[in-house]
Amino acid sequence: MKMKPFRLLVLTLPLLAASAAFAQTAAQKSFDQLKTLEGSWEGTNSQGHSVAVTFEDTAAGSAVMSEIHGHGPEHMVSMFHMDGPNRLMLTHYCGAGNQPRFTGSASADGKTITFDYLDATNLATPDAGHMQRVVFSVVDANHHTEDWTFNDHGKEMKEHFDLHRSEVAQK
Repeated sequence: MKMKPFRLLVLTLPLLAASAAFAQTAAQKSFDQLKTLEGSWEGTNSQGHSVAVTFEDTAAGSAVMSEIHGHGPEHMVSMFHMDGPNRLMLTHYCGAGNQPRFTGSASADGKTITFDYLDATNLATPDAGHMQRVVFSVVDANHHTEDWTFNDHGKEMKEHFDLHRSEVAQK
């Protein structure tokens, strides 16, 4: 018995629709990757000073909070969340007193998530000092790096954190 092309299409469309419903977007995969960072991290910044970072899955899994515990103005909080199925967002509560927002995109291998500046609240002027870009690179389950770019009147300052899960967190 020969199946007509139309009947074949009618039978396969529900299967295709069901598989598409279960497929994760690149943004959702990146958000899930950030969730794997939950816990305590320690390492050094660009100047070789000690820095500690904690990640916490919060708000019933709808947000991830990152807190940088450093010296002076390096004590900052960042919140990651989805904005619909296709957009990963980051709001950074900066030591500079403003709150830049970023949109995230993942590298092809999914190990690097780059957040580019979207806008900010409490920013005195568009060129006032604020975070411009953040890049998270997951090396493996116990090692990641963070690269922060701060822009102040056209002058860029970069900060690099090389972080490993804290010994206490690994036990």
